[in-house]
This record gives sequence, C-alpha cells and structure tokens, in this order.
Amino acid sequence: MKNLLHPSYLFAPVISQQNGRRLDIVVASLIPDCSRSFATDLIRKGNIRVQGAVKKPGYRVKTGDEISGNIPPPDPVHFEPEQIEIDILYEDEHLIVISKHPGLVVHPAPGHYTGTLVNGLLYHCPDFKGIGGKLRPGIVHRLDKDTSGTLVVAKNAASLEHLALQFKSRTVRKTYLALVHGEIKGDSGIISLPVGRHPVHRKKMSTFSRKGRDAETIWKVRDRFQGATLLDINLKTGRTHQIRVHCAAISHPVIGDEVYGSRKMARLFPAKLSNLIKTYVSRQMLHAWQLRFIHPATGKTMFFESPLLADMHELVKALSISKLEA
Repeated sequence: MKNLLHPSYLFAPVISQQNGRRLDIVVASLIPDCSRSFATDLIRKGNIRVQGAVKKPGYRVKTGDEISGNIPPPDPVHFEPEQIEIDILYEDEHLIVISKHPGLVVHPAPGHYTGTLVNGLLYHCPDFKGIGGKLRPGIVHRLDKDTSGTLVVAKNAASLEHLALQFKSRTVRKTYLALVHGEIKGDSGIISLPVGRHPVHRKKMSTFSRKGRDAETIWKVRDRFQGATLLDINLKTGRTHQIRVHCAAISHPVIGDEVYGSRKMARLFPAKLSNLIKTYVSRQMLHAWQLRFIHPATGKTMFFESPLLADMHELVKALSISKLEA
C-alpha cells in the first residue's frame, strides 16, 4: 500500500525499512519540512496515532503498523526582524542580490523560525512584510542551508511575479561550482535523470522516486586534481537537491555532502585528499557562482558573481598545490 499524505491528514503503513525505528523519527520523515520536535509534539498531543492508539514518541514501530492522524494547520507566526549579517552584492528599490553564506537557512520552516535569511531581510528591508503576506516574502528561489552563493530576492509584488515567471520559464541562467569526488571521465556532459522524493527516506531526494520529475544538469570540467574534480554546472531545471543527487547518481558525489554519498566514498579517498577534507571541509563543496536574469523593472540583463568562500577556496588552492607537487 502506498503512503498517502494530504495537507491535513496523514495515513502511512509502516514498511519493512522502517521496522524498529522510533515513531517520532518516522513521522518526521513522512511530513515535508517537519522537525523531530514538531513530530514529537504531534504525537504527544494525540494528533498522530498508531493503529488508532496514542503512543509515546519513542515507540518502536513495526512493519504493517498504520500511522494516521490529523496535522493541524500552522499557527499564525509573526517573523521578527533580526540583525543578521548579509553580504549584499546589489540592491535597488525592486530587488536585492546577496552572496549567501553556508549555514544560513533561506526561509522559515518548522524548527527554523528564527535566524533565517528572511529574518535578516525583514530587518534590512522592513517593507518585505507587505509582499503578499506570504511566509517567504520575496523569495523566488532557494539554496540549501550549506550551499553558498548568489541569490536574488524581490522587494515588491511586481518584481516577485516577474522574477518568478523567469525562473518558471527557465530563462534565468544559474552557474554553480561543485567540487566532486573522483576524477570524472570526459570534459563535459549532461545528466538527465528524474528527481523526486526518496521512496523510503522522505527528507531525501532520489533518481529512483516513484514520482520523479524531469531534471537536467549540464557539467563541464574546470580543473582536475588527484581524487577530485572541479565542475562548472548549469541547471536546465531546478529540482530540490538536484546537483547533489545527480552527482551522486554518476558516482561522483559532492565533497562534504554527508546526505548523498561522502561517507560511502571515504574508504576510496587518496590519503592526501582525505587529510585535506578533514582540514577544510565542514559542509558540501557546492557554490552558486553566477546568476543572470532580466531586471523586472528596467528590462536590462543583470549579471552577478559570488567569489568562492574561504573554506572552498582554500581546499581548491590546497588541491592545486598538491597536484603541482605530485
């Protein structure tokens, strides 16, 4: 039986891969953008039950158990402006372009209602509050928490609509730099594999999803090192975790990506690369390098570039030195 998830109702039979896991962990994996603490709260309040009975968050589920219940709508939340450091590349009355640092969550979600880019933008630009009254004021695209680089945000409703249409029609050009494991064969290529929610681990994406959507990643070798390759990557589509999933799918996961493959690759690291990773890497080595789009008010082509941040820059530098010494 398939897992069925609706905005306000959850019904999910426990499958064999989940047997013996804690109830709160399973529930968090079934509800998009759900933290474990939020799942625990739903279970303790009796909103989520097993076989119709209230269980403790630490209950170990069994294959065939039926997890079901009502997921109440989120309470209205007022996101407070916070004085968060933002690296601004460009700003006018219509939009703002930033270079996002790793560790910064873009928009509020359960478990992340403070300390996000949105909180920082509300402090820097108080007028963001008026954009449609949405949870993500002005956010038209996103970067993962630990991905760095260029991000554009609309400052009014008209700019938001115009930019959103450009992203939807795929006229925005996004170029990433990715440092991946292994010495990739060939100088360029295209990865064309569907990307969707992982059939078991609901917080992950996969190329083996039951409902995958078309995704295309265009790559070109920028530099080669012992045990690693630096790629220029352009996206034809913008699926969640697309670059990370596609690189892992061709057995060249992004260095530092603990979700999609770095641990599995550890035993294959050359000794020098392993030592460099321990020294410099604390997140996935993925950077949104360049962004090109049409200004929503002037119609001019806008181009922005975020330099590599220190961690990725130093690792690439160290790899270059190591290559010369070889």
